[in-house]
Amino acid sequence: MHDYEKLLEHFYKSLPQKAKSNERFEIPPSVVEIHGNRTIIKNFDTICRTLRRKPQYLSKFLLKELAVPGEISGGKLELQGRFLSKIIDEKIKKYFNNYVVCKECGRPDTRIVEEGKTKILVCEACGARRVVPY
Repeated sequence: MHDYEKLLEHFYKSLPQKAKSNERFEIPPSVVEIHGNRTIIKNFDTICRTLRRKPQYLSKFLLKELAVPGEISGGKLELQGRFLSKIIDEKIKKYFNNYVVCKECGRPDTRIVEEGKTKILVCEACGARRVVPY
């Protein structure tokens, strides 16, 4: 039994260290540039591709959450007003938790399917479906 414990201890020591995050992917932090009273999210298209969402879905959410007008231009989102990247990242994380992560299994493997005027969040991992308000 003593040899078994030594082997087990040796095995655990040889295992790789756990990663800092147990999430499979990370949302890229926003790259924000402020010009006067306008905030430009320069990597907006990259964030949308990572989340696997159409830019108009994420922009609609951000504009509503920040209560400002804005527009998508050349893969960037231009907002009226001055916002720190910390605020933008918090809103994107909120979007991720509400409209990307499956409420059933907690995985981000979802897509939005349009059925008529209804938008449905479909989980590709567990098959769960739920209506999302857009």
